[in-house]
Amino acid sequence: MTLRLEGIEAAYGLSQVLFGISLEVPSGRLVTLLGRNGMGKTTTVRAVMGIVPIQAGRVHFDGRALHGLPPYRVARAGLGVVPEGRQVFPNLTVRENLVATAANRRRAAEPWSVARVFGLFPHLAARARSLGGTLSGGEQQMLSIGRALMTNPALLILDEATEGLAPLVRAEIWGCLERLKQSGLSILLIDKHVEAVTRLADHHYVLEKGRVVWDGTSVELRARPDVQHRYLGV
Repeated sequence: MTLRLEGIEAAYGLSQVLFGISLEVPSGRLVTLLGRNGMGKTTTVRAVMGIVPIQAGRVHFDGRALHGLPPYRVARAGLGVVPEGRQVFPNLTVRENLVATAANRRRAAEPWSVARVFGLFPHLAARARSLGGTLSGGEQQMLSIGRALMTNPALLILDEATEGLAPLVRAEIWGCLERLKQSGLSILLIDKHVEAVTRLADHHYVLEKGRVVWDGTSVELRARPDVQHRYLGV
């Protein structure tokens, strides 16, 4: 199932943030959205999900138009989001956080279950009865990913997937994303760690002031230190 954005424009009140964003996440591929803070990455995710109204352009997923739909209908179309800041339910246990979002509206043959999430993230199994608010940042991020997987999405979107996490935890998250990609799940990833994502991703889009200023493969991005320096600050 392919996600396709064509000429997306969006604003917060009178302040326009996106200026004609076009990108594609092919079925079964991992694609990144890169750029410095404030360049429109999160707004792009919110526009896809129907949280921020689209002023112009189109969003299609699996050939179905999503632009103009409310967020709950976008989610039901098969898009799962791991939001920036994790946003786990602090007063629910780990198990309750997972069960709260469980759904299999697309009738997946092998739907995600609590046991399957615990198999992906063994740390969570050990904290199954702990409240979400008592988890470490890394554990909360694992829980946020597991919660999104429990909706059985066809496309997983991660906003700042490893922000603020220790190197070992980041490596574990990236390893899990690699396994999810190998399983055939489509992934749109926002992350600041260019070296790591170029080992994972198939394609990259770089944003600057609400516009796509460069896109290409991991090999092409590694060969363009000028692009990395100018737009990504590395």
